[in-house]
Amino acid sequence: MKNHLPYWRGLVGCVVFGFAAVATAMAAPARFVAALEAGKPQHIVIYGTSLSKGGAWVSQMEAALNERYPGLVKITNSARGGQSSKWGRANVQAGVIAHQPDAVFIEFAINDAVARFNLSVEQVRDNVEFMITRIKQELPACEIILQIMNPVVGHAEGGRSHRRNQEAYQQVYRDAAARHGLLLIDHSIAWNELLAEQGEEGFKRWVPDGIHPRAAAYARIVTPQILKAIGLPGAE
Repeated sequence: MKNHLPYWRGLVGCVVFGFAAVATAMAAPARFVAALEAGKPQHIVIYGTSLSKGGAWVSQMEAALNERYPGLVKITNSARGGQSSKWGRANVQAGVIAHQPDAVFIEFAINDAVARFNLSVEQVRDNVEFMITRIKQELPACEIILQIMNPVVGHAEGGRSHRRNQEAYQQVYRDAAARHGLLLIDHSIAWNELLAEQGEEGFKRWVPDGIHPRAAAYARIVTPQILKAIGLPGAE
């Protein structure tokens, strides 16, 4: 196995747009990373919205893992564009549990806040609790990692893509992570700092439609935070 990751080290160590990319601090690597370090094959399921189904962070993370642990990593992408935690709850058996993964990355907050879906914060909290509890019951050894992705910008009230009270829906995932002792990777921190510094115009240079980041934005802001948060050696 390689002892360094020069490309990803450079990404993680950089200062992005004048602010440092913030990652959830960990005292130890994620369990699946520790298992990979021990030479044990690991199956990872990705479960969430279009930001996971088509988001470049998945292939970027996979490349970084394969660079260090060649032949040991399998990734199944069960995410689906345009879906919320309501869909996640209804499909957790087929989308996650049936694959018997060692770890699962879950994110739905960005679509839970879609106004036309009309999901209350209480309903989302119940959906998230159901997914976590069901996975823990069926797969006690499976590591659950929650993510909060970028905010949505530039979609006015009344439009199909309008989000309401995004912070409240994101907080559901923060609370669930704290309640269950799960790793939470909160990308909203760095994105909100970018918004504060550069406004909507600066944000849209990296997220042209206000929702889906470019591959380069994932490489500079999102993927380095993931690699640092899971404790990938060399991602510092």
